[in-house]
Amino acid sequence: MNRKVAVVLMCMAVLLTTVPLMADDAAAIYKGKCAMCHGPDGAGQTPTGKTMKVRDLRSADVQKMSDADLTKIISDGKGKMPAYKGKVSPADIAALVGFIRKLK
Repeated sequence: MNRKVAVVLMCMAVLLTTVPLMADDAAAIYKGKCAMCHGPDGAGQTPTGKTMKVRDLRSADVQKMSDADLTKIISDGKGKMPAYKGKVSPADIAALVGFIRKLK
């Protein structure tokens, strides 16, 4: 097997084994950082979410936002939502955006 093919196969194997881990990591981060307010389903129907009037992450308004907009809100915070820049890695913030996209 030629070296380039071996490198490509190795990279594909790494990607295929880490994608599920990133999804699991995003779910764990969401549960630890977001679910208290936004709820496990993203609806925001928790006592804290209702008090703070958080947005339903499944709503068309949130889902139509760009990935860059969601990343900025998670990173910098908005209103009463805290900023997670420096507390959560950029890769984990990107994974959270992907997780939010699946809450539909």
